[in-house]
Amino acid sequence: MEWVQIDAETAGQRIDNFLLAHLKGVPRSLVYRLLRRGEVRVNKGRARPSQRIEEGDQVRLPPLRRAEQGASITPSARLQDRLAEALLYEDDLVLVLNKPAGLAVHGGSGINLGVIESLRAMRPGAELELVHRLDRDTSGCLLISKRRSALRRLHAQLREGEVDKRYLALLCGALPQAEIEVAAALSTNRVRGGERVVRVDPHAGKPSRTRFRVRQRLGALTLVEAELETGRTHQIRVHAAYLGAAVAGDPKYGDPATNARLQTLGLKRLFLHAAALSFRPREDQPPVHVTAPLPAALEAVLKRLEETSWT
Repeated sequence: MEWVQIDAETAGQRIDNFLLAHLKGVPRSLVYRLLRRGEVRVNKGRARPSQRIEEGDQVRLPPLRRAEQGASITPSARLQDRLAEALLYEDDLVLVLNKPAGLAVHGGSGINLGVIESLRAMRPGAELELVHRLDRDTSGCLLISKRRSALRRLHAQLREGEVDKRYLALLCGALPQAEIEVAAALSTNRVRGGERVVRVDPHAGKPSRTRFRVRQRLGALTLVEAELETGRTHQIRVHAAYLGAAVAGDPKYGDPATNARLQTLGLKRLFLHAAALSFRPREDQPPVHVTAPLPAALEAVLKRLEETSWT
C-alpha cells in the first residue's frame, strides 16, 4: 500500500489526472478501474474520478506493478516531426498543438502512445500535462501545460467557463435558424468492448450547452461554428445528432448512408476541427488567442460541395 500526501504544487487537480501523472507505467484503463472499484482513497474516503485533491490530503494507492522504465516506447522520427511542425504557440507555461486527426491525445485502449506520451519522450524532464482533450478523430487546437501551477490555473478557467473553444463542423442537415443553443444534459455509458457512448439524458445527465452558428449553407449540409459552453465527452457530436444534423463522417452518431455518399467527395474522417482557443496563462496578462487552419483535406471537401448540388 502506498500513501501520498498532496502538496501545494499538486493541489487543485482532479484525482484521475493526478493518478495518470503519478502512476507512470500503469495503463489508463487500470487507473479508472481502480477508481470505479473504490481502491483509491482520499482521506480514507472513496475517490470519484472528478474529485479535486487539496493540499494536505492523504491519497491511498493499492499495490501496483508498473512497467519497467526501459519499456517505454519512443515515438517514431516521423511522428516527432509531425508534432514539431504542429506547434502553434508556446511560452514558458503552455504550448498549443494543431493536433492531426487520427492521433490520440494519450495512450490506452490498444494505443501504445499518444500526443502527451510522445511529447514527454521528446522533452524529457518537462512537466507536460493535457489541459483538455480532443477525440482521436478531431483535429485542431490542443492545450498542454508545462507547469503544475499553469495546469491548476487553466483547469480553474475551464470550470468557470473562461476558456473560449470554437470548432468548425459540417452538419448533415439544415439548422432552423442562424444561431441555436442546445442545452441537453448528457450521460456517458459503456457498452460492449468498453466502447464509450454518450446519450441525451434529461434525468441522469450532466448539464451541457453548445452554441451553433451557421457559417455556410451547402444544400442540405451546413458548415457551422460550434462554441462549447461546457466540455462533456462527444458533446458537439451528440448535440448535433440531437438536432437531427449529425456531424459529417461521424461513425458513431451519424448516418452511415450519408457518410458513404460523402466519402465519394473525399471525406475520409470526422468533419470536426478545433479551430480557435482563447485562454489566460497568467492572470495579470491579456488572453492568448490561437487559431488552427482547417486541414487541406476538409477544405477540399467544402470546395467540392460548393460545386455540387447536395440534396
